[in-house]
Amino acid sequence: MSASGEGPPGGPAKKAAFVAVVGRPSAGKSTLINLFCGAKVSIVSAVPQTTRDAIRGILTREEGQLVFVDTPGRYRSEKKGNRKLREISSQALGDSDMALYVLDATRPPGPEEEDIAALLAPHAERAVAAINKIDDPGADAGRARAFLAESLPGLAPALCLEVSAKTGEGAKALSDALFAMAGEGEPFYGEGIYTDQEVDFRIAEIVREQAILRLQQELPHALSVEVADAQLSAAKPGPGGAAGGGRQKLWARVFISVERESQKGIVVGKGGAMIREIRLAALRELAQIFDWKIELDLRVKAAKGSRR
Repeated sequence: MSASGEGPPGGPAKKAAFVAVVGRPSAGKSTLINLFCGAKVSIVSAVPQTTRDAIRGILTREEGQLVFVDTPGRYRSEKKGNRKLREISSQALGDSDMALYVLDATRPPGPEEEDIAALLAPHAERAVAAINKIDDPGADAGRARAFLAESLPGLAPALCLEVSAKTGEGAKALSDALFAMAGEGEPFYGEGIYTDQEVDFRIAEIVREQAILRLQQELPHALSVEVADAQLSAAKPGPGGAAGGGRQKLWARVFISVERESQKGIVVGKGGAMIREIRLAALRELAQIFDWKIELDLRVKAAKGSRR
């Protein structure tokens, strides 16, 4: 394949594009990206705005490569934190070649949906809409289509596709539409790579996901996670000193930070039960991501301003 993105002689040119994924909180953006990439790229929970960064997931097929940029759910609020999250999604949209607008078919469109449609209006010719959660009995795809026709008339009706990120229904048609819209170009990443996240970031995000899932009633957003130290050791030699006797081991010291001393006990739990549960659940998730044997030294600390 040449630098221009041309395929083999007589074959179709390869496609390559960055795709900004935007939508309301809990519309299913992260679940859809994980589905496309075939592995966990973005963490998922029922808590709105779990995604705090622009996270890249990579889909490589015979026809080319799409790099999905998962963005925080856009929430109408003038609090400083919410303004920052909106800036992240706006920048990702401006930096990307295309946009994927994910709508929740179970919820009626509201002011937040109108804001997103207004944001996407100048980019409608390079956008595709995914009407998500059609597997839910409460889904109303017709309502979502009517909203798009009225609020985003520049978006072609044929590019408003119904999908279930949970079951995979409609996902192939959606990815086909995105590849058809993508321009020609070389792949940005090598085959087999499904995210460009650093190891420390992935560990911290998995721990944060498991903490949020268990503490969403008490501490939905008043916690953050950081990897203070990590070491990757060589695999132990096999019998007689032969190589390949075992897996490499990744050890990491990870801190869950809360804003007040009184909140530490909530994370630790009675007799350390909660933090142990978070640690074991995170280890199970990390075992699906990394080939290494993982050891987590998980601790809790109070750090004023950790939410910021």
